[in-house]
Amino acid sequence: MEIQQKDKYTLVRIDASTQDQFEQKWEGLKTNHLVVEVSENLNIDNSKISLFLNIASDLKVNGMSFVVIKSGIDIDDFPENLNIVPTLQEAEDVLEMEAIERDLGF
Repeated sequence: MEIQQKDKYTLVRIDASTQDQFEQKWEGLKTNHLVVEVSENLNIDNSKISLFLNIASDLKVNGMSFVVIKSGIDIDDFPENLNIVPTLQEAEDVLEMEAIERDLGF
């Protein structure tokens, strides 16, 4: 697992060998907007999605954003309140859009 502090968010890169570390340590990452880049070798199943949904809900309550970066998946298969995008640039765009929504009171 690789963790990078960016100016406006924390970027976490996980793969099959580090997914358990993320599940154990994400509580300590709740102080900033969180972007999780999921490796191509890691399949997202329903148990992982429920973890991501819980994280997204917890962060949203605290005025933070959560975005998953994973290419090659059909986002229609996942709940609407989970932001899944294929690139880091799109993740940054989602963070900016959500910041604007918060500023406008949505």
